[in-house]
Amino acid sequence: MMHFYNTLVYWYLQNKRDLPWRKTKNPYLIWLSEIILQQTRVDQGLDYYLKFSEAFPTVLALANAEEDDILKLWQGLGYYSRARNLHFSANYIVNELNGKFPNSYKDLLKLKGVGDYTASAIASICFNEPTAVVDGNVYRVLSRYFGIKTAINSTKGIKEFKQLAQKLITDEDPGRYNQAIMEFGAKQCKPQSPNCEQCLLNTSCVAREKKLVNDLPVKEKKIKIKQRYFNYLVLNTHDHTLIQQRKGKGIWQNLYEFPLIESEKELTFKELIASPMLTSYFGEEKISAHLFNTEVIIHKLSHQHLFTKFWIITTEGMPNNAISWNEFDAYPVPILIHNFVEKFKNNQ
Repeated sequence: MMHFYNTLVYWYLQNKRDLPWRKTKNPYLIWLSEIILQQTRVDQGLDYYLKFSEAFPTVLALANAEEDDILKLWQGLGYYSRARNLHFSANYIVNELNGKFPNSYKDLLKLKGVGDYTASAIASICFNEPTAVVDGNVYRVLSRYFGIKTAINSTKGIKEFKQLAQKLITDEDPGRYNQAIMEFGAKQCKPQSPNCEQCLLNTSCVAREKKLVNDLPVKEKKIKIKQRYFNYLVLNTHDHTLIQQRKGKGIWQNLYEFPLIESEKELTFKELIASPMLTSYFGEEKISAHLFNTEVIIHKLSHQHLFTKFWIITTEGMPNNAISWNEFDAYPVPILIHNFVEKFKNNQ
């Protein structure tokens, strides 16, 4: 096992990427980077990290920010609950912990949105606590090197890989080792077509020896993808439009969108005009409508696909709660809405 450990650290020191969060042990900045990089590639998350660390350089600055400003800065990154959890936890740290960032794995787990992986990363990098990280990269490296066929998304697999990872880590700079194994998975032991011939661990890798590289790690079948049908009503009258804020616990909580009719199947023009939802949004106003996108836009989320139509609505009068199109950019919106608005403006 020491061969595995030492080889990874040696490889990391020779090959690690120059990333801004690797130049600090400030737990706030490490926390910020780790939350951004959940479900996000480094090349995409880097710009967001730079924007966030500039706009909110301290946990106090983040706690004092308006949620809409945080969501607007997060726009396009997806999984918006991460941004809301950051804000909630920043307030918890400031108000309940007197601004003192938690300094142990156990206490880090108390932060909303922080699980085993993130707590392990912060505790090891910032506080030298030997708590092993287990993320997608780590699962892949460990399953291939040790030839483990247990499904990584099963209860048994999660426990087995965590125990193995914990056996491998030592008290000597655990943060460096954790970053080494994650980096190795991201750059060397890649999901598709890893360059095993150039791998420093190739002589002792079980997957390479047994020709299992493409079969590991094992994952149980994904849950069924839900299909939803969205019909957005885009008011465009006298340079004004209508937006509303999404509430509840579903997708895009607290983001803004156009009035929405969700249906069980694709709506035709006649079905749209006959919908009582139109009256609930626009009252008894006489309206006209036409479809903006000739083909349905399929927006894919982790467990659901949104089949989306944007209907351009014009009315004779102006709804009381309409806003100017010039104001629209100030509101945080899902990337689906943002991309539509960019195309819509270019067509005007």
